[in-house]
Amino acid sequence: MNPQTFIPLEICHGLLLDLEPIQIWGWREQTLALPAGATCYGMVTAERALLNDPGAGRFELRQGMFFALPEGGAVQGGAGLVIALFGYQGLRHIGGPLEAVGRLRYIDGCSDTLLISPPRLGEPCLNHLHIPPSTDQTPHTHPSARIGVIMRGTGECRTSEGGYPLRPGMGWYIPTGCLHSFFTREAALDVVAWHPDSDFGPRDDDHPMINRTVISS
Repeated sequence: MNPQTFIPLEICHGLLLDLEPIQIWGWREQTLALPAGATCYGMVTAERALLNDPGAGRFELRQGMFFALPEGGAVQGGAGLVIALFGYQGLRHIGGPLEAVGRLRYIDGCSDTLLISPPRLGEPCLNHLHIPPSTDQTPHTHPSARIGVIMRGTGECRTSEGGYPLRPGMGWYIPTGCLHSFFTREAALDVVAWHPDSDFGPRDDDHPMINRTVISS
């Protein structure tokens, strides 16, 4: 497996790819213990799953829902993908299911929703990318890796090494700087994409609480 090119990931149970300090895991029906010492971002791709959160209890998640869990725990039932970032303490989050389209404009008529925002500037985020039918996306790169899963629809990821068919329930990894584009025909494509970093987010001197606090002189 060449980690420098697009890697399609068949979601089976267990560790799918180790990219220290990032690991990609899959689960299918059986219980997957989420690794300790990492914040885990999970996406349910099929049926219903039970999330066991040691800090907050048990939650039933259905297809199209997602979570971030900073304290270990476990997930079982249905199927899905987990991205574990070691050495990072994220915020607990449960959300979804996905909306029909994204809320923000993206390139070539696509749209995006920021599902999990970075708690601080530069930290990880999770996105829902909606690619309409009949899209031939402009080839592009990213300054950091992209990892995610196909949630709905079909299409193709095109790279300099060829095209990769995309279908619901499959994971994928795009390394830093890999030139790629998404292509669709009759069906739209809905992708959940995790970014390990961001150029967006609050800072100690720039966030809604402090910005909207007026101190009388």
